[in-house]
Amino acid sequence: MKRIVILGGGESGTGAAVLAQKKGFDVFLSDFSEIKDKYKTMLNENGIEWEEKQHTEAKILNADEIIKSPGIPEKAPIIKKLRNQNIPIISEIEFAGRYTQAKMICITGSNGKTTTTSLIYHILKKAGVNVGLAGNIGDSLALQVADDRHDYYVVELSSFQLDGMTEFKADIAILLNITPDHLDRYDYKFQNYIDSKFRITQNQTEGDAFIFWENDPVIKAELAKRKIQSTMYPFAIERTEKTKAFIEKDELIIKTLNALFSMPTNELSLQGLHNTYNSMAAGLAASIIDVKKETIRESLKDFQGVEHRLEYVATVRNVRYINDSKATNVNSCWYALQSMKTPTVLILGGTDKGNDYSEIEELVHNKVTALIFMGIDNSPLHKFFDGKKETIIDVTSMEDAVNEAYKLAKPGETVLLSPCCASFDLFKNYEDRGKRFKTCVRNL
Repeated sequence: MKRIVILGGGESGTGAAVLAQKKGFDVFLSDFSEIKDKYKTMLNENGIEWEEKQHTEAKILNADEIIKSPGIPEKAPIIKKLRNQNIPIISEIEFAGRYTQAKMICITGSNGKTTTTSLIYHILKKAGVNVGLAGNIGDSLALQVADDRHDYYVVELSSFQLDGMTEFKADIAILLNITPDHLDRYDYKFQNYIDSKFRITQNQTEGDAFIFWENDPVIKAELAKRKIQSTMYPFAIERTEKTKAFIEKDELIIKTLNALFSMPTNELSLQGLHNTYNSMAAGLAASIIDVKKETIRESLKDFQGVEHRLEYVATVRNVRYINDSKATNVNSCWYALQSMKTPTVLILGGTDKGNDYSEIEELVHNKVTALIFMGIDNSPLHKFFDGKKETIIDVTSMEDAVNEAYKLAKPGETVLLSPCCASFDLFKNYEDRGKRFKTCVRNL
């Protein structure tokens, strides 16, 4: 009997374990941290052996195949030992893909993934499609394949998930943009990260679709070097002869093989340039699978947005508070600042992943009245911003960050939490960071 060992007992790991158990494998799950109670219950109910707060090598190094959580880096000692023994290591998405014939709509990019994924899911649900939401959001793909079959899956994929995928194929692949991110996991080589993102097109054939931002300089340069097999659907604001979604006379226009769709841009529920791109990508995906124009139009009008992504929290003493905790890289913060219509107090900081802050330098200069650095080690931020802004304040808690912002922001201004950094120094994750921000703001 083939032995499958799962490393990581979160959403993806537990889902993979349940699917592996149902398919009759000898299954063991190991997590170096503590496993949440809900996942322990699920493992126990399915009769799956598991351990937490340790990796027992005798039970792991005898695996025929490893399914690894995307959060575990290659430099982890157990991964190095597995690599030395040439034991195959795959992702939960790769594993789940073996057991379903469902169509896969897969989304990646440095920014906008969650919004675009959620928007496509919203359109397909409204269209009455039997669709599941998976990957970085929603429920584990493996668990849905095991328990809850769908005809379509909308899957948000990080570069880490793509790294563990070899045979998996996206029927519709969406690449929104590529900017430097997670370089600490890619030997600080941007090309390694780019290669990861382009894995979304692997195994695609002419019958599949590749949707991408036509004017992204990195994607453009990369396409010149690569032979992509699938049918291309580029989107951009300005149209060229190849563009399939674009803006003309304040109308969003989408042209696919069998449809022409248009709607006024001011009717899109998601405003801001970056959100226009997200709406284009989602509209193209829906058009390719022949969702009715009226359904696409309605969905793009009434979509509610994503928590922790430019999320309006409250107005206190005529100051607006915006939660953009999901901005874990510099480019996300650039989008957030670009969409600010008033002078802004900006809260930055966390675990720096080798960030280059020059990308937001001009926006900070033009739009930001004060900077609040929130982290255990703010030295990378000071190194870049000292001398460039008169008011810079250091804090080590969310309460202090919000209280300082409350003192600094003048009526008519905005307080923006858009950290540019990962959250692991002070918080469990970016959701925890965003929720605490909202609580502190509501307590003002």
